[in-house]
Amino acid sequence: MLGVILAGGLARRMGGGDKPLRVLGGRPMLAHVIERLGPQVGRMVINANGDGGRFAAFGLEVVGDDVPGHPGPLAGILAGLAWAGREGFAGVVTVPGDSPFLPLDLVGRLVVAGQLACARSGGFAHPPVGVWPVALEGDLRAAVLAGERKIDRWTARHGVVEVEWDVAGGDPFFNANTPEELAEAESLLLRRPGTIISP
Repeated sequence: MLGVILAGGLARRMGGGDKPLRVLGGRPMLAHVIERLGPQVGRMVINANGDGGRFAAFGLEVVGDDVPGHPGPLAGILAGLAWAGREGFAGVVTVPGDSPFLPLDLVGRLVVAGQLACARSGGFAHPPVGVWPVALEGDLRAAVLAGERKIDRWTARHGVVEVEWDVAGGDPFFNANTPEELAEAESLLLRRPGTIISP
């Protein structure tokens, strides 16, 4: 399974720039994501556009969107599927680069659930957190080129399975989209050890 970290967003609510490079607990958020996803996959890449050199410190290949116009996370998923297919992977797991508390059983539970599955917690689905078979690359490419931008609308056509995670110790899919949410993430890092969001 190839891990694809989606880091290609424009971060408008964060004031621009690369959200995954914002500091959380003394380290970039991306470092937290890599640390939690890495042991669960065979290999990881970062999906981002522009100069990939800004991610050089993480030692991962940067894969850009191969469709124009920044069409959103579906384009990042598509880029990951295309790269995975060329490298011989049967599927990918995608996660946002601004979700530093990912569960350590993420990939195992999604893979068991189905070929196409996404995470769910607290009554909400998280479409960018999912597993995707490489076999769907052609269909997804056609959808993106036709103007599709909503992940859940596309996955619904293919029978996506949603897998629920408990939020009793905090939502493991919390993501920091604003400066206020980044400050909240800092406070979450201070929670007692043993919660599902402990570092």
